[in-house]
Amino acid sequence: MKNRTQDKKENAKFGTFGGVFTPSILTILGVIMYLRLGWVVGNVGLTGTLVIITAASSISFLTGLSVSVIATDKKVRAGGSYYMISRALGFEAGGAIGIPLYIAQAFSIPFYIMGFSESLAFALPSINQRTAGIITVFIVAMLAYKSAKTALKAQYLIMAAIAASLISFLLGSGADPAGAQTVEPAVRAGFWPVFAVFFPAVTGMDVGINMSGDLKNPGRSIPLGTMAAVILGYIVYMGLAILFSTRVSASELISNPLVMFDSARWGALVLLGVWGATLSSAIGMFLSAPRVLQAMARERVLPDWMRWLGRGAGVLGEPRAGTAITMLIALFLVYIGNLNMLAPVLTMFFLATYLVLNFTAGIESFLKNPSFKPSLRVHWFFPMLGALGCITIMFLINPTATAVAAFSVISIYVWLERRGLESKWGDIRSGLWMMLIRTGLFQIDMTPDSRNWRPNILVLSGAPTRRWHLIELSDMITQRRGMFTVVTVLPYDSKDAKQKAGLERAIKDYMDKRGVPALVRLISAPDPFTGAERLIEAYGLGPIVPNTILLGDTEREEREVREKYFKLLEHIYHSGKNAMIFRNNPATPLDREPEGRQVKNIDVWWGGLEGNGGLMLILADSLRLEDPWRGSKLTVKLVVSDESAVKGARENLQNMITTYNITDVEYEVIEGMNRSFDEIFIESSKNADIIFHGLPVPGKNFTASYENISRRIENMPSTVLVLAGKDSSFSEVLEKE
Repeated sequence: MKNRTQDKKENAKFGTFGGVFTPSILTILGVIMYLRLGWVVGNVGLTGTLVIITAASSISFLTGLSVSVIATDKKVRAGGSYYMISRALGFEAGGAIGIPLYIAQAFSIPFYIMGFSESLAFALPSINQRTAGIITVFIVAMLAYKSAKTALKAQYLIMAAIAASLISFLLGSGADPAGAQTVEPAVRAGFWPVFAVFFPAVTGMDVGINMSGDLKNPGRSIPLGTMAAVILGYIVYMGLAILFSTRVSASELISNPLVMFDSARWGALVLLGVWGATLSSAIGMFLSAPRVLQAMARERVLPDWMRWLGRGAGVLGEPRAGTAITMLIALFLVYIGNLNMLAPVLTMFFLATYLVLNFTAGIESFLKNPSFKPSLRVHWFFPMLGALGCITIMFLINPTATAVAAFSVISIYVWLERRGLESKWGDIRSGLWMMLIRTGLFQIDMTPDSRNWRPNILVLSGAPTRRWHLIELSDMITQRRGMFTVVTVLPYDSKDAKQKAGLERAIKDYMDKRGVPALVRLISAPDPFTGAERLIEAYGLGPIVPNTILLGDTEREEREVREKYFKLLEHIYHSGKNAMIFRNNPATPLDREPEGRQVKNIDVWWGGLEGNGGLMLILADSLRLEDPWRGSKLTVKLVVSDESAVKGARENLQNMITTYNITDVEYEVIEGMNRSFDEIFIESSKNADIIFHGLPVPGKNFTASYENISRRIENMPSTVLVLAGKDSSFSEVLEKE
């Protein structure tokens, strides 16, 4: 039963001629051919017209090539241009183009219907144009609503009418062939305004592309039907331009919109052609627009309350709900009757679609991903040339409308990005970022650059949920501009490769939901300390390697564990990397608002600019540039033995602050007065919100010194212990020049 239904569905689909070529060529040979081509020739002459037709058709041809490349790479399902763009650039880009494209197509229907009503009123002056337009919308909508097959059958009759009108014009003759060389119009339009009027004539291919879900073989039909329509349209327009220039005077071409009617052997056939052109374009949009809407609703690009628009009826899943909505829009706009202000923006939406299609094909061809295997291959230069042509034409036609269209597309993109839609397929964004990363990596000098130094942190957090404060501190210090990697070391054989990949993804998702962008790395090792040492030695890519290791204080008291912990710190130091040990006090969390004070307090205990001191200043200063630490009070504190040393210490600190690029820093020189450092430290920093404290260089007495410091800070606010890497100096990072 399933196979029989599937066969029936396949048999009901369309081929190249009916599904792509016919709707495309009928939209291309539309109202502009009948009512504006003569005006174009009259204003810019034959040579100028041939240049305009060739330039406009070249952009259409290049876009057709791009569409062909995309269509022959992978199977194209329902949604046409939206489907192609979303599969290449992601939901956000697909929706950002798809939604405006639907609006442009839906709003185009009233233009064609009103054009039909005007021409009908020309033949029958007693007819009310608005009433005729409303009736025509109902008739055309019912054709599309019943089925695409019925609508396309109607288009065959329209194609015959257009062909008959062209034959009638070919067999006709102008009233004054010689006058074309002698009569000059009073005013001529410029080249680019004329180009802007003509260009929409070559933008009809999207109608056929958007029938992709109703085609038997989209990969074959879209390239053949699209390119055939573009080429035939070019030939017809070039031939008509030559006939106009040799038969009719320039003044007549400019002043008489129905010059084609007057110059044909049988004028009535031309009038039928005008009616057919307007109706065929309206039918094409009625077939195309609802299918774009249906595809976006099915893939949840539209809000959830609009998902009912994704339902299909009949064997082919006809978008009847979308057709009904499109009909209501068309009826409303025909009733209003004046859409001239919107016309330029709608044209920009069509051009934006072509621009993105060209860009997509160009990037795919340039990246040369192994998965990209189109049957038709073109050099990336040609799609990019098409994209450049589209954006150039957009600005030349109407810069204001281009800006409005760009703002609309960007706004929709941002809205979709914030919704966090997840696709089940890959897109070329990863390949594009990989190319940019590769380019950037080769541009970065391997020699450290003090001017651009910033912490690249390796966070030894274990399970992020247990030590979230480590991740939070890294996020605040890097300010969303540096990098940090969250590392979890798993025991050997605890997870296979697939399980590790899943756990890594789960950690990344958890962090994304909390708004923290970071890299995630899981490795297996005999114990966490061995795994950490391996990462310190090997993790990174080219010049992009972690320069700072952040870890929590060891929570276990076993001597063996603590020895491994101190050995890890020593390894970090001798590797030339910096160590940060964050002992978090739950009473002073990083995101806590200060109580009874306007600002937070950051205390830095000074031990000199070289080594720990410079690094602590950089870290503390970076922290207060990020909410909720913005504008915090940063105090550098120094203890001296007696009163005689106070003056010199103050001068040194003041000179340091003046000399180096540190602003809004206070300093405090504390006289020992026979008190222990522990007493001074506890009394001075008990009300701080975070403390930066240096660690001694690892050596024979390192363990004892570390344990003394641990006891000192045990009941203090959250504290960061800092150990600058061997041979590290941060004075150049802090220098003003």
